[in-house]
Amino acid sequence: MKKNELMQYSCPLGKAMAALGSKWKPIIVLVIKDRKLRFGELAVRINVISRKVLTDQLREMETDGLVIREEFKELPPRVEYSLTEKGLALLPILYLLEEWEAKYQVKGQHEDKDCVFLNEDVKNKKAVNV
Repeated sequence: MKKNELMQYSCPLGKAMAALGSKWKPIIVLVIKDRKLRFGELAVRINVISRKVLTDQLREMETDGLVIREEFKELPPRVEYSLTEKGLALLPILYLLEEWEAKYQVKGQHEDKDCVFLNEDVKNKKAVNV
């Protein structure tokens, strides 16, 4: 089902899934957290996403009210992204999803040494590459 089709429904879950309906948007939310990040910083932290896809996802998230795009009139131009109140409210939900998956993950299945829990950043106070 496409995002436009989901938005036609008035049910809150349908609207929520439309706003977060890609694999990248929850990751972007978890990477930005409560700070401001420039586009290049986001691209480095989420090094498995292409710049085009990152740009498209950020535009959609801005339209959906999850992200604020702040443009500075400088040379060279600078743009910073931060979460709106709506975006920040997603953080506890996404942390719970991580815990849920960790609790019910089948041993030996989908284990990847490069996979890092994004909320480990909160515990360890260090940068995370996804």
